[in-house]
Amino acid sequence: MENITWHDFEKVELRVGTILEAVDFPEARKPAFKVRVDFGEYGVRWSSAQITKHYTKEQLVGRQIVGVTNFPKKQIANFMSEFLVTGFADEHGDIVLTAVEKPVPNGSKLI
Repeated sequence: MENITWHDFEKVELRVGTILEAVDFPEARKPAFKVRVDFGEYGVRWSSAQITKHYTKEQLVGRQIVGVTNFPKKQIANFMSEFLVTGFADEHGDIVLTAVEKPVPNGSKLI
């Protein structure tokens, strides 16, 4: 593991947002949803997330998640992902979302 400085960590924009919409993404190589997330003053953004094993589209709407909002856009199939959804792999490699314990304002930065 490589150590980083506090200055390096401060560069990463880990922000909380609320999922407004989740739709199927059949063009993705691995099963995924497209999610539209409200990051408050940082805008509403889309991303792709391979989270279909643990979540339904209906369970995702209204849920607060943590995303990296200062990565460059990335093309995934025919779709431009505008932030990185964060999560952890379970014992089977399926992703469990990073979330907050209690509601916080959209756009809040992890500190």
